[in-house]
Amino acid sequence: MTTFVDRVELHVAAGNGGHGCASVHREKFKPLGGPDGGNGGRGGDVTLVVDQSVTTLLDYHHHPHRKATNGQPGAGDNRSGKDGQDLVLPVPDGTVVYDKDGNVLADMVGHGTTYVAGEGGRGGLGNAALASARRKAPGFALLGEPGKGGDIVLELKTVADVALVGYPSAGKSSLISVLSAAKPKIADYPFTTLVPNLGVVTAGSTVYTIADVPGLIPGASQGRGLGLEFLRHVERCSVLVHVLDTATLESDRDPLTDLDVIEEELAQYGGLGDRPRVVVLNKVDIPDGQELADMIRPDLEARGYRVFEVSAVAHLGLKELSFALAEVVSKARAAKPKEESTRVVIRPRAVDDEGFTITEEDGVYRVRGEKPERWVRQTDFSNDEAVGYLADRLSRLGVEEKLMKAGARAGDAVAIGPEENAVVFDWEPTVMAGAEMLGRRGEDHRLDAPRPAATRRRDREAQRDDPQREYDEFNPF
Repeated sequence: MTTFVDRVELHVAAGNGGHGCASVHREKFKPLGGPDGGNGGRGGDVTLVVDQSVTTLLDYHHHPHRKATNGQPGAGDNRSGKDGQDLVLPVPDGTVVYDKDGNVLADMVGHGTTYVAGEGGRGGLGNAALASARRKAPGFALLGEPGKGGDIVLELKTVADVALVGYPSAGKSSLISVLSAAKPKIADYPFTTLVPNLGVVTAGSTVYTIADVPGLIPGASQGRGLGLEFLRHVERCSVLVHVLDTATLESDRDPLTDLDVIEEELAQYGGLGDRPRVVVLNKVDIPDGQELADMIRPDLEARGYRVFEVSAVAHLGLKELSFALAEVVSKARAAKPKEESTRVVIRPRAVDDEGFTITEEDGVYRVRGEKPERWVRQTDFSNDEAVGYLADRLSRLGVEEKLMKAGARAGDAVAIGPEENAVVFDWEPTVMAGAEMLGRRGEDHRLDAPRPAATRRRDREAQRDDPQREYDEFNPF
């Protein structure tokens, strides 16, 4: 049964914004109470937060689909809809967030670090908020915007001070079990350790964390064994400790060759050349192991390595190793730049002067821009007055004027939005736009054919006001 997961694909969806309400105040003896439709609530965000109590991504492996709640629609009597509840997802320290193409979106290190993976949609405005001096009683409201989301990849890179690397069965798990309170699985067969193990070591006044990385073999950086799966857990470690087996039973292996192979794999993985190295010769409690350690120690020291002879089983040399690692870790921490308190940095989004662009693609004039696309998403196309309001907004923004300059003519196809989700209509240029063009509530006569009933009513009124008609009625002869 899987108990440790360090890479998952997560499908997140923020909440949709609630729709605005189109309502008219109704009260006895107040027939013209005015618009009182409330605004829709904002959709909930999906936020990732670093939590020190979380050590694995297992929960997201079993439940990869996460969605925040939607905002509630507005109601009459100026009642706004309730905002959707934000969804907070705890992740381990050291989690890196990628998009589907492998681009880094966030590197989450440090308790409390947050990243908004999905932004909730805005709530739509009710007709009370849309009322103006020219449009005193709007018969429409704006729709809520859909929440943002998509597929992201979470990858855990262990945050530790010391990483134990080496061949399978070199004794890394035994070493971390005696240096710290960690209790990894220990057995006499290769690849016993299938997941990284973390332990906390106290050496004097220095407290540091140590990680046991699953065994590496030749070709690990290309995917052989478990190396490629867990080499990323070495990236954040300040010190690398080579654990060499001096009592290996394999005739074709020796500690120096093992060291060269592991260093080659680390070099091919990249980014680890500046980390200080320490070599640990393990299993010196075995006579053959002590003899081999005495033989290779001068060669290792000639290469510039600090060498320690230990036995995890007999508890030999552990205290010296623990304090030596504490010294190296302290130097690495002192060399790091001092962390400053987090400051809020506001970076306005760069936009052009007009806020939109128009391009011609296969006879279709495509309008792209944050404002036009957002306005289209907010429009209820079943309401003619709402469509007229959209036309007014686009005209004031300058879309119609720019279409004319681009060569568009009446009847040409115009698309607003991306190709996969665009609103397409046949363009009809208008001479003027505004509230004075509106007809009855919920209608815009710029989009309608002439109304026969209204024409007949005007004709009757014209006949009623005709003086010749009144004279003929009173003088039939």
